[in-house]
Amino acid sequence: MKILLTGRNGQLGWELERVLAPLGEIHAFDREDFDLADATRLAAVVREIAPQIIVNPAAYTEVDRAESHSEDAFAINARAPAALAAEAKRLGAMIIHYSTDYVFDGTKTAPYTEDDAPCPMGVYGASKLDGERAVAASGARHWIFRTSWVYAPRAKNFLLTILRVAREGKPLRVVADQFGAPTTAAMLARATAQAIALLNGAGAPPPSGLYHMSAAGRTSWHGFATAILREFGLPNPVTAIPTSEYPLPAKRPANSVLDNSRLAAAFGVRLPNWEEGLRETAATLQAAR
Repeated sequence: MKILLTGRNGQLGWELERVLAPLGEIHAFDREDFDLADATRLAAVVREIAPQIIVNPAAYTEVDRAESHSEDAFAINARAPAALAAEAKRLGAMIIHYSTDYVFDGTKTAPYTEDDAPCPMGVYGASKLDGERAVAASGARHWIFRTSWVYAPRAKNFLLTILRVAREGKPLRVVADQFGAPTTAAMLARATAQAIALLNGAGAPPPSGLYHMSAAGRTSWHGFATAILREFGLPNPVTAIPTSEYPLPAKRPANSVLDNSRLAAAFGVRLPNWEEGLRETAATLQAAR
């Protein structure tokens, strides 16, 4: 089985390349050798490889920068998935695409389900929503996995930023009125591998569609930061602040906790609690020192 993987050097792509390797012949690309904004080149590469599965974790993830670089965000997050899905349809391949909790406005107090109406508050969320819709409308077999607050022991993310600032001895003021579920790239990669394994099973695989895939539990950014410092034994206290005291170009949802019931029912997959993911990531980072 040939698997085409985008974003190999990203947080999720890096984990996926390693976890998916036993499942097939991986053709992994990053932005240097596979420009998702170049639709013609993109189509040519897909046709040359002729994969049975396209896995697309690549994304424009700079939430605030997207507000002033909307063309870049929509090129990578919307038009590229549309092109990949069109090629998947032509080849009869499956496409697995990842989206974000930022398609919601955060006004709901309960966890969001796949049936809740999206209402993105910024360019990033809007571009990811367009990507979701393009994949779903393509006619290709597809799974769209929406996730939240992704981080890993590498690249650029909230966890590594908190560790850096704490070790520099700088004061930490972190928003306490935005809630979600921190989800590790490793969790997502393993869950994706479990899903792909079902394609080779005896029964019919889960149907094409949208599925929420995030860690169990919930916390605030302040709660996450506090847990990070506790896990790493760093004494720097974290001051809780409201969103209004930390203005950014892009608005964030106050609540973006996702309900993962549909994923569990269709795939038999449940991601661990976010705190377990943090412990695993801390162990990985500490072992590497």
